Amino acid sequence: MKDLLTIRNLAVNFNGLPAVDRINLSIAPGEVVGVVGESGSGKSVTMMALMGLIDAPGKVTADEVTFNGVDLLKASPKARRKIIGKDIAMVFQDALTSLNPSYTVGYQIKEVLKLHEGLRGDALHRRALELLDQVGIPDPKSRIDSFPHQMSGGMNQRVMIAMAVACNPKLLIADEPTTALDVTIQAQIMDLLVKLQKERGMALVLISHDLAVVSEVAQRVAVMYAGEIIETNRVPDIFAQPHHPYTEALLAAIPEHNKGARRLAALPGMVPGRDDRPSGCLFAPRCKYVVDDCRKARPSLDTLAAGNDAMRVRCIKPLNLSNLDITGGAR
Repeated sequence: MKDLLTIRNLAVNFNGLPAVDRINLSIAPGEVVGVVGESGSGKSVTMMALMGLIDAPGKVTADEVTFNGVDLLKASPKARRKIIGKDIAMVFQDALTSLNPSYTVGYQIKEVLKLHEGLRGDALHRRALELLDQVGIPDPKSRIDSFPHQMSGGMNQRVMIAMAVACNPKLLIADEPTTALDVTIQAQIMDLLVKLQKERGMALVLISHDLAVVSEVAQRVAVMYAGEIIETNRVPDIFAQPHHPYTEALLAAIPEHNKGARRLAALPGMVPGRDDRPSGCLFAPRCKYVVDDCRKARPSLDTLAAGNDAMRVRCIKPLNLSNLDITGGAR
């Protein structure tokens, strides 16, 4: 199946310092991909670069960013505007600060529909009501005239989702969609996203630091560290046998209710800053498996096992290889 999205060697720099580097990622139509990593790993910056939301002094470069056959880097601004917000949509963190407090939620949904669908009048109003109903807003006829501050955090997040799916995008990016919500509402929002993804057949990128949530929703996962993707694999495989030491450490830190009282696994050290990156592997200063060669050169994101492009790792000494052979891949 032809990929819906292909990213090759994407990099984002701020004042000459790298925020993300050497990002290689592909997403198939209808696929659900989780992008995980601790805060500051570059998850949101990567997707904001895709959406064209990196402002100066940020600088975005890439060998290729192709969506549905269109190279977004080479496309005209007019052509990009027809894609971004319509075919590619994004649900941002913290809906209350993302929504405009000066306008009703109905007005903001209608603006999306007017811009991308050309709807006006009664048809526009009916479609806005339909969207509010589809995302589970009770009594849409009264809520359509509410302002964001008059609604709960969960309700505002549903409004953000309604705006994002208003034009039936082929790719929906959800950036930490359950931030600042209580546990019950988090589950409801995730259930809604999964429901909409299945109903509409759209691809979904779920950005999260919660591996447990990703394991329940995604088919494939990309793990980020210090601005790089360090491992990708199918969800069952990466949870069963992680190949990168950082992925192994992340999984070891997940609390398990059936293991009784025990000290949570901690990863010593800190993520390197943009201005003090070590030579060689960026994870080497914190890695318990480090050898001298790890500090000599930056490892590439290599494909493990011929015929399985989903399984890639950025490590010269991958874990749990069994009978797999490193075949080489994107640099």
